[in-house]
Amino acid sequence: MKRLPVQKRTLAMFAVLIPLFVLFVYVALRSGPLAPVSVILTTVETRSITPALFGIGTVEARYTYKIGPTFAGRVNRVNVNVGDTVKAGQELGGMDLVDMDERIRAQDAALKRAKSLLDEAQARRSFTKTQAQRYEQLFKVRAASEELAAIRRQEFQVAEAGLNAAREEVARIRSEGEALVAQRSNLRLISPVDGLVVARNADPGTTIVTGQAVVELIDPESLWVNVRFDQIHARELAANLPAQIVLRSQGGETGAAGHVLRIEPLADAVTEETLAKVVFDKLPEPLPPIGELAEVNVDLPALPAGLVLPNAAIQRISGKSGGKLGVWLVKNGDLQFTPVTLGATDLDGRMQVREGLKAGDQVVVYSAKALNAHTRIQVVEHLPGVKQ
Repeated sequence: MKRLPVQKRTLAMFAVLIPLFVLFVYVALRSGPLAPVSVILTTVETRSITPALFGIGTVEARYTYKIGPTFAGRVNRVNVNVGDTVKAGQELGGMDLVDMDERIRAQDAALKRAKSLLDEAQARRSFTKTQAQRYEQLFKVRAASEELAAIRRQEFQVAEAGLNAAREEVARIRSEGEALVAQRSNLRLISPVDGLVVARNADPGTTIVTGQAVVELIDPESLWVNVRFDQIHARELAANLPAQIVLRSQGGETGAAGHVLRIEPLADAVTEETLAKVVFDKLPEPLPPIGELAEVNVDLPALPAGLVLPNAAIQRISGKSGGKLGVWLVKNGDLQFTPVTLGATDLDGRMQVREGLKAGDQVVVYSAKALNAHTRIQVVEHLPGVKQ
């Protein structure tokens, strides 16, 4: 077989390699590592935004009532269970009477005896007073000695002191009797308000100490959320601002409407958070359990119109000083990293730009790859996997 001359073989090789090289360059520039990066642009616009605060808290009851006896004893009965709704004045349970009735009867008997002694003391005082006055008259006419008149005066003073002691004894016994009657009434556990039973801490036969709660109630109309907000962003937080309350059990559902009731005067110095109470405008049905977590968004007052762009456009470029915030500004198809000074943000992801840009500037909001000043870009309307 004849071989092609060297010159012809070289030409044939170039004829094959040149199209391959051109194809390689074309592929590299269009879809390879040298291909332009697909980006989505946004325009810096002037508009007003409504900033918002995000916080996490727990559902709590403003008013909690712990119902129990005022002295140690044994529980006789409990008439309610957890989850029951009760009315004001309803009997929730009772304590064992033991010897309470006998003590009250004994106190009544002691009071009657003390009253009898009081009547006797009053009679003795009246008699000694009359005698003292009679002997004073006799002494004046020299019909009795001064010594006898002094004895009668002393007897009157003793009788008067005995009367005062008898009166105090009657008052003491009456007070003790009233205290026993009050204690007997406290043996009945009565609900002070309309409420919901949230805890039953003792069963019949349980011995409890003074001050221990048998039943705990809450006022279901007084539910609120104890929320924590980052102090850095809580400057504009104030009472009566509208809020959205999303309970953890609701997942991603739309939250219940509410408003800020008050800002707590004491902040958490450890976590650097401001505490606030947020109430429901209308209580959810069914009522959330006490202690459930909730996410709260508070709408702050609207800000004056200013330059705004999506927060997705903000990038941090690392450097020796720890990095700086900015955006990739597009001018005549070229990229330029521009540092910016940012302001407030809202829950829709829009941020105010205080310095660094002007209205109408085009900036990159999403890109398929990381960018640098030499990156070639291709503007597209949509990127795979990016939800706008």
